Parts: sequence; structure tokens; C-alpha cells
Amino acid sequence: MREAIHPSYGPVVFRDRAADYAFLTRSTMTSEKTIEWEDGHTHPVVDVEISDVSHPFYTGTARVLDTAGRVERFERRYGKKG
Repeated sequence: MREAIHPSYGPVVFRDRAADYAFLTRSTMTSEKTIEWEDGHTHPVVDVEISDVSHPFYTGTARVLDTAGRVERFERRYGKKG
């Protein structure tokens, strides 16, 4: 394996600004901004617009379209005949 071609891989805090939620993980992403984490260490922080905490699919607040009406309309047009 060639030396010195891979980016550094270390702890990074990802912060969801919409939900006021942050989590610590390891990544190759970096940032000039830093944050002091619960463990007392300072880590780079990357702000994201959406995460599993604020995404409608994961929170269960996604709007469901009128699927029953669509099925009935499909059956009327192309459904069983006779």
C-alpha cells in the first residue's frame, strides 16, 4: 500500500442544526470549526442540514399521499372488465 496518499481519519462531530442534535463518529471530513465534546476533548464539527433525527421518513412525519384514491382510479381505468 502506498504511503501518504490517504486522508486522515479521525473523530468528527456531525451536528444537525435543525434538530439541535449532534453525534461523534470517525470520518475523513474536516472543518475549521471545533466543539468541545462531552468527553472533554475538542473535535472538528461539521454542520449538516438533515439527519435521521430530523428527516421526515425516519421521524414518521412524512406525508402520505392519497394512495387509496389512486388505486381506485387505476382499477376504474385499467382494472377487471366484465
